[in-house]
Amino acid sequence: MNLIRNLGAFRASLRLALSPFWRTGCRLRGIQCHRTVKFMGRAIVSRHPGSEFILGENARLNSSLRANELACFQPCVLRTLTPDAVLRIGPGVGLSGAVICAGKSIIIGENTIIGSGAMIVDNDFHSPGLDGVWKTDYQTNAAPVEIGRSVFIGARAIVLKGVTIGDGAVIGAGAVVTRDVEPGSIVAGNPARAVSKSSSPTS
Repeated sequence: MNLIRNLGAFRASLRLALSPFWRTGCRLRGIQCHRTVKFMGRAIVSRHPGSEFILGENARLNSSLRANELACFQPCVLRTLTPDAVLRIGPGVGLSGAVICAGKSIIIGENTIIGSGAMIVDNDFHSPGLDGVWKTDYQTNAAPVEIGRSVFIGARAIVLKGVTIGDGAVIGAGAVVTRDVEPGSIVAGNPARAVSKSSSPTS
């Protein structure tokens, strides 16, 4: 058993050892990536020319299958989609197989944790055309998303456009967040509704 644990730890250290390579790749794309950002496996990152994309100090992106106890069934996907988009991942933020796509603005505060397979988007990705054919559109109905400090977003949760989540809030696994969440609140369900106040020290 100890041998298996040691092998697992060795494999994890090898994945983390590639972080400088992935950080360099981010910088080549024009992403402001702090030198302490950690990559566990290869994330999918893209920056639209002209947009702002920041990965803050000590942020961690878990993208390999075994990087999270629940497993990451996909890599982290972080994208800015328009020239005016803003995507800021604050210091100490942890992501596991999460999808974050900004057409307008997504800002995530320090020490927030985003669980396996969660999604955060600020736009509808498509809008109806005059000919009845859906067209790709990241801007028309976009609305900023702001997530505070020390928020916990559970696995498979979805945060939709125009939402503000206050400091210390907890978003239950699988929740679909369509409206603002007060600081320190616990919300769950589809659509997400308040359950109680959290015991977070920031609430």
